[in-house]
Amino acid sequence: MPAVDYRTLAGDILEKVGGESNVASLAHCATRLRFRLKDASKADKAGVERLPGVITVMEAGGQFQVVIGNNVPLVFAEVGKLSSLTGDTEEADAGPKGNLLNRFVALISAIFLPFLWTLAGAALLKAFVGAAAYFGWLDPTSNGYAVLNASGDAVLKFLPVLLAITAAKRFKANQFTAVVLAGALMYLEITQWTGLKATPSDFFSIPVPAVSYVGSVIPIIFVVWLQGHLERLLNAGLPGMVRNFGTPMIVLLVMVPLTILTVGPITTYAGQGMSWLITSLWTVAPWLAGGLMGGLWQVFVIFGMHWAFVPVMMVDLSNQGYSVLSGALLAPVLAQAAAALAVFFRTRSAKLKGLAGPGAASGFLAGITEPIIYGVNLPLKKPFIFGCIGGAIGGAIGAQAGSAQTGFAIPSVLAIPTYLPQGPIPASSFTWQMIGTGLAILIAFVLTFLFGVKDSPDVEEVAADPIAEAATVGAVEVAAPVSGQTVALSEIKDKVFASGALGKGIGIVPSAGTVYAPFGGTVVSAFPTGHAFGIKSADGVEALIHIGIDTVQLDGKGFTAAVQQGQVVQAGDLVATVDLDAVKAAGYDPTTILVITNTAQFAAVLPAEGHAVAHGDTAIVIER
Repeated sequence: MPAVDYRTLAGDILEKVGGESNVASLAHCATRLRFRLKDASKADKAGVERLPGVITVMEAGGQFQVVIGNNVPLVFAEVGKLSSLTGDTEEADAGPKGNLLNRFVALISAIFLPFLWTLAGAALLKAFVGAAAYFGWLDPTSNGYAVLNASGDAVLKFLPVLLAITAAKRFKANQFTAVVLAGALMYLEITQWTGLKATPSDFFSIPVPAVSYVGSVIPIIFVVWLQGHLERLLNAGLPGMVRNFGTPMIVLLVMVPLTILTVGPITTYAGQGMSWLITSLWTVAPWLAGGLMGGLWQVFVIFGMHWAFVPVMMVDLSNQGYSVLSGALLAPVLAQAAAALAVFFRTRSAKLKGLAGPGAASGFLAGITEPIIYGVNLPLKKPFIFGCIGGAIGGAIGAQAGSAQTGFAIPSVLAIPTYLPQGPIPASSFTWQMIGTGLAILIAFVLTFLFGVKDSPDVEEVAADPIAEAATVGAVEVAAPVSGQTVALSEIKDKVFASGALGKGIGIVPSAGTVYAPFGGTVVSAFPTGHAFGIKSADGVEALIHIGIDTVQLDGKGFTAAVQQGQVVQAGDLVATVDLDAVKAAGYDPTTILVITNTAQFAAVLPAEGHAVAHGDTAIVIER
């Protein structure tokens, strides 16, 4: 597969979601760019899905989610270079709120995502250290063990501090005050008399419930939410001369005692109640609970609902040191990876192999399944179903054996040490977990290999022949779509185009309001506003014609499209007409932009700048 130009991809995505002005906020998780759009109708979902490097687009939880895969941080970083969207500008209430479940899932993902990989990496380190001690390779009483164990264990023990930072950002509270609140709960002298013990403690003769906040999740999130409300009240009411120091002083004075007396115990018991419900199901019918979780886990992932289970897992790990819910997740994750691996070996499509091979490796080693779900298994349907069947069987076997995860690590081959038995976890659970997971992998792979793939080589491969390939070698001339004066792309008064993010090209200040096709091909995108069109030639050249700067804001006024998406055009065919006077009268620059959006696939893209052209004259020369 050709290398993806992440700068170009970032610009393309930004353009097709309606531009920076249409984005209320942007974040990313392990595999997705998560946009909250001001007007979802302005987003070209089909256009985004067609971009090279994009696996699919999901609209869930009030978010426009662009699935990229493991390289999503690279695309996110490039968006940051083209816009101001990746800074700390997200509004807590930005975008549509949706139903209660969607709002809860969005909240949990926003709070945990920023440090998810740190949490997972530390958990793996702790698991490897524990495995070394379990097999006798490392003395658990040695200083070396103590240092290594602390390195992996600190993130969980001081989890309230990390949650305070991200929750404060989400709830628009002061992050430093939030950290101090968490620190107060973790303060050594406080933990000594708020921990679970027989002797009761008091605060000015008021009894303090025996609740430990080490590794806790729900209390600090709720407390920071209250902190945000209290700060806004104080900032509005306190005089300016005392506000800067008065607000944090009063917040700490009120919130720390309030937390250890009421909020902390109530939320802790609520979290323990959720944990109890889950554990009870595992106690009554562990095979059923594990089978349901194993069979449905990847369905939850598709809709982003898997985040709803994170607090329960974290509460379990904090309270008892293991999570039976997490114990059922290794099988479904590796089963989907196995199904994708079977597709890789079975398919004759080079494109599908290019997605399935690396995606399966990512699934096995890192537990990231979105690329293979959206790009391989789900489009083929049967591989996804076979993966879910394998996951259900493997999850049921592991759960029935009492398997549990002892650290928050994304289920994968590398996370296997987190399933080693500790404390009350049965010694045989690990053996049965491996049997169940192995069976899940085998079922998904064999069923997919035998019944899950019915395809043919790529159309491009069948059609290709040496003569056709030879004809495409050499220079390609791209004609000017309008008549006028050419200008360098860097002089365009649009940050995205001028940066070259969308590809190399040229600007033309038009002298007439007729726009023509620069070459023959298929119209792959036609904006309903009539201001932009994408055309792809038979030999793979992809061009974007954008009529005017920021003219999407005109909502089609003054523009008349002459073609529609999917239409085949010849070089010189009329694409659109535009009322240049109306565009200028509305205060917009009518400069028409022609860019080659897949610039990275060519040896050189050479625009002819600085002279007058008529439509049909050569404007860009492409060297292969």
